[in-house]
Amino acid sequence: MLGEKRFAVLIDADNVSAKYIKYILDEISNYGVATYKRIYGDWTKPSSGSWKDVLLENSVTPVQQYGYTVGKNATDSAMIIDAMDILYSGHVEGFCIVSSDSDFTKLASRLRESGMLVVGMGERKTPKPFIAACNQFKYLDVLAETEKKSMELEESRIKPETAINVDKVSKVESKKEKETEAENSKAIKAFMIPESTDAGKNMTDISVIKAAILKMMNEVDEDGQRMNMGELGSRLVKRYPDFDVRNYGDTKLSKFLKKIDFIEINSDGKGGSTMWVTLRSDNENNIMVKAQEGKTVPVRRRRRSKKK
Repeated sequence: MLGEKRFAVLIDADNVSAKYIKYILDEISNYGVATYKRIYGDWTKPSSGSWKDVLLENSVTPVQQYGYTVGKNATDSAMIIDAMDILYSGHVEGFCIVSSDSDFTKLASRLRESGMLVVGMGERKTPKPFIAACNQFKYLDVLAETEKKSMELEESRIKPETAINVDKVSKVESKKEKETEAENSKAIKAFMIPESTDAGKNMTDISVIKAAILKMMNEVDEDGQRMNMGELGSRLVKRYPDFDVRNYGDTKLSKFLKKIDFIEINSDGKGGSTMWVTLRSDNENNIMVKAQEGKTVPVRRRRRSKKK
């Protein structure tokens, strides 16, 4: 726990399904340790019953908040008050606000102003202002779908082989590799979000991500000619809080970047662990890519330094 960031996980039970509790806690564990785990709602309502089954086993503290007036949400106010109390206690370095409600936009902004790392979590229907107010934002339905597909693929891989001789085994393995590749492709398409759907309309489009990568690579110093892959990923998250390669059907940043045709990934020599991203060499003088504003972004040709 030493050196890990301490997080307050605050969940809006009126806006988030109980089926996401595992993904919420698993995801925040990638950033630090959850010292506060609270969930807010009116527990006298039948609709809150699904949450009651998972609170004890995940050590989440329920906070009762009655709805004083029909049509008004008192849960939001209780969450905001608690968040400010926790902030001034000085016991955490970050907050995880779990909701698909834009009412928490100002709260996220205020916490960031106080130097907190704010991780938002909600479904793809979450309004853009709340997403932009967080340092990072995770789509819970994407996380759930990704894990489901991964488990299905894993189950298909561990099925017992029936081949007896070596030739038969090699044929079966070759066939299995092709089937696995097809299943991978099918799994990716299964949860990729069409641009036209309302559910994914607030998610940063892949074309915007590509234009941003091209612009960043174009701004690299003339002598550098390359950018560290980790730094590139960090810059993308800073520009687009909801950037996560799982949103686009990949599990690793390297796999995501390899699908982009105007860049290539190299390591530091044989056995090198540091990965570098460079622009692909091209016969044409410029490569033009449509940017988010509808303009074109020219790519500067790189001259490779001569070996001495």
